[in-house]
Amino acid sequence: MSSTYPQHEFKPDASLPMREQAAAYVQSLQRHICAALESVENGPSPSDSASGSQVKFVPDPHIRPNNTGFGITSTLRGGKHIEKAGVAVSIVVGSLGPAAVQQMKANHKEIKYDPASGESLPFFVAGISLIVHPCNPMAPTVHMNYRYFELCESAPMDTTGSESAEFKVPKATGKRTTWWFGGGCDLTPSYVFPEDAKHFHRTIKDVCDAHCTGFYDPFKAWCDEYFYIPHRQEGRGLGGIFFDDLSAHAHPRLPSEANGHSETATRATTPEGLFEFMRACGNAFLPSYLPILQRRVDMPFTDEERRWQLVRRGRYVEFNLMYDRGTKFGLMAPGARIESILVSLPETACWEYCTDMGKEGTREGELVALLKTPRAWV
Repeated sequence: MSSTYPQHEFKPDASLPMREQAAAYVQSLQRHICAALESVENGPSPSDSASGSQVKFVPDPHIRPNNTGFGITSTLRGGKHIEKAGVAVSIVVGSLGPAAVQQMKANHKEIKYDPASGESLPFFVAGISLIVHPCNPMAPTVHMNYRYFELCESAPMDTTGSESAEFKVPKATGKRTTWWFGGGCDLTPSYVFPEDAKHFHRTIKDVCDAHCTGFYDPFKAWCDEYFYIPHRQEGRGLGGIFFDDLSAHAHPRLPSEANGHSETATRATTPEGLFEFMRACGNAFLPSYLPILQRRVDMPFTDEERRWQLVRRGRYVEFNLMYDRGTKFGLMAPGARIESILVSLPETACWEYCTDMGKEGTREGELVALLKTPRAWV
């Protein structure tokens, strides 16, 4: 199976507000990733499809009332290589009440807000998230998401275009008071192939190092910390990177900025510079994952190995429903689109009472040991 695929070509329009640039980028990246995954599933051309029929992503666009949001959840199901994949973009405009703003101030001291005013502050977020659950137990599950967030001064919300069938990113009606980028990606195998983990982490580290040599190590540690299942005392997978609240201000997770002074930063501190970093991370998804997927999807496997894959997927479900902040926030949000929130879950999983799989000295046990004690891959 060929490991070549087109690079993502996206040139931001610097004349547009950052919110519009971010919204355009996540939609462009979604189309690019869906096309590449379809190529893996079906072959580069229709003649490469063994069955003669193509399995495609099905886009499900939706517009929130009063022009307050737009999204496209694209799903691929029942393929010969990919059991389920979901690639979703979400663009949301809303307002944060006093309690939410106060909570946000804990990580963003620059927010000027008087809780006694009782005012709500407008926010905007544009993000992309994806999950791929392959059929073959030798091929790992992968997750990725990147987003841009901004908060503005209190002002009436712009609902221009609310009667239109197409979503228009509303202009900010108040001055932007704070902004940041967040996201990450992580690999969740059922069986360990060290060369796969090394390739995944090396690709991500190269992107991080190109923008700041101080990014990868703390973001990798943050990923291991975040994707942890306390009641199982193990990680969800073999990690990757995770970051949030990356802006012009000093970041407590970055050693060079731990003193609280952003002047010591050795990285971009502008929206444009950090948007470039986010795009580089998003564009690195296919180079980090596709070669792994392509070399594993046709490997032979046994019923017992499939059984172990389903047990591990059960752990995946446990984390997503019990601990993932994005899932919990989405389920509690008014007007939540439940199908889009739960698109990350596998279609098949199992829970065995006191499973006998995963014992020391087995291939399954090799994975469990790594999940309990994360290691450096690069």
